[in-house]
Amino acid sequence: MKKVCVMIDAGHLRVAAKNLNISYDNDFIEEFAHSCVLSDQEDLQRIFYYDCPMYNGDLTLPVSRKVRNYPGNDGQLRNLAARDYFAVRLGVLKFRGWRPKAELADHLPRDDDDFRPDFEQKGVDMRIGLDIAALAANRSVDRIIMVTADTDFVPALKHVRRMGLQVVAVTFPPPVSDLSLELRAHVDLSRQWRIE
Repeated sequence: MKKVCVMIDAGHLRVAAKNLNISYDNDFIEEFAHSCVLSDQEDLQRIFYYDCPMYNGDLTLPVSRKVRNYPGNDGQLRNLAARDYFAVRLGVLKFRGWRPKAELADHLPRDDDDFRPDFEQKGVDMRIGLDIAALAANRSVDRIIMVTADTDFVPALKHVRRMGLQVVAVTFPPPVSDLSLELRAHVDLSRQWRIE
């Protein structure tokens, strides 16, 4: 039996679930993570889940200039962290400005509802990379099962493979985009997740 951990980039999994019309909640996340493991060949050690809590703070709306409060809530993430095998690693959301929801015609009046806040995750990729390196250094698992499409992890994946660990990439059925060739070149195995 290979000792394995599952590493989930929440942003990637959230988009995949949306594209597959799957409700994204903690029960789905837990079932998904366990379904990535081949129970007759692999012994699950841990599930790492990387995400950011909802934005918490006041933002000035782009047209009316009124202040709107965004009351962050990390209850879902705390609940997930309390589940068996889960280790939740949190980055932060940074507000980057306002984006139009759709192409806006120049002649139409605009209001606040025409815009959405633009947030950027910070610190998530670094946490994934550090955990990958720590797993390689400690040799606490034989295989890392990755749920991501982010090529920023290629250097960490190269390192892990040089240290003798195997990397498995989880892919999704269409219409979710496939792994890039760059990422596929740095994993040992890929396995497609199947909706049950």
